Amino acid sequence: MFTLKDVKLTSQLRSTYGDDIILYDDNEQSVVYKLLTEFQLGDQGYAVVKQDQPVVGEPEVFRVTIGLDGELELETIDDDDEWENVTELYDEMTFSDDSTL
Repeated sequence: MFTLKDVKLTSQLRSTYGDDIILYDDNEQSVVYKLLTEFQLGDQGYAVVKQDQPVVGEPEVFRVTIGLDGELELETIDDDDEWENVTELYDEMTFSDDSTL
């Protein structure tokens, strides 16, 4: 289990794609997401994104992987413990940033 001190901020996705990332929903419709942050925990990268449209909702967390073609890809986190740990760390990062204002 990782802690906040294990988080290393990264910028691979932002350097490659910019602030906007296009993902596809279940109906193969493109949806624009804003890249909020990306970070590394151990050997695994993660990205936090939020829909660009004025949709009320929580940010979504994905695992960042490298596909067979060498492209960066976002994967859903299926493991409940991993998802819980990563989302809690993101909340802590967000809370830490707010408390320094």
